[in-house]
Amino acid sequence: MLGLTPYERRNYNLFNYFDDLEKQFFGGDMKQEVSHFRTDIRDEGDKFVLEAELPGFKKEDIKIDLHDDTLTVSAVHEEKAEDKKDNYIRRERKFGSYSRSFDVTNIDTQNIQAGYENGILTLDLPKQTETKPPRRSIEIR
Repeated sequence: MLGLTPYERRNYNLFNYFDDLEKQFFGGDMKQEVSHFRTDIRDEGDKFVLEAELPGFKKEDIKIDLHDDTLTVSAVHEEKAEDKKDNYIRRERKFGSYSRSFDVTNIDTQNIQAGYENGILTLDLPKQTETKPPRRSIEIR
């Protein structure tokens, strides 16, 4: 009786084996979409430069929101394709929504600048300058 698991189901179905093989070969489930995009952030002394990969998006598809100390970059992509040959009709639609948020606590949010070229969104995030009180002399009485 030791080592027995009475209600364990073992499913050695040949079709499941091929399905798993396909998933491993193509790098995961084909239906699963990536929900985020890759970013690089560089420190250039007086500012940070954030570069986000958003290939295939139009500038109008990208939205940048700032709320308190959170900067959110989101993009929505919709693609439709139709292929008609002989008596076969193939229609495919692809929809993806991507979003990432970043903490911009020590950033001068009034001077953030954005550009989009060749599938790369670039954000210049200037650092806040420390405001030190002016130095003054105190007279002794």
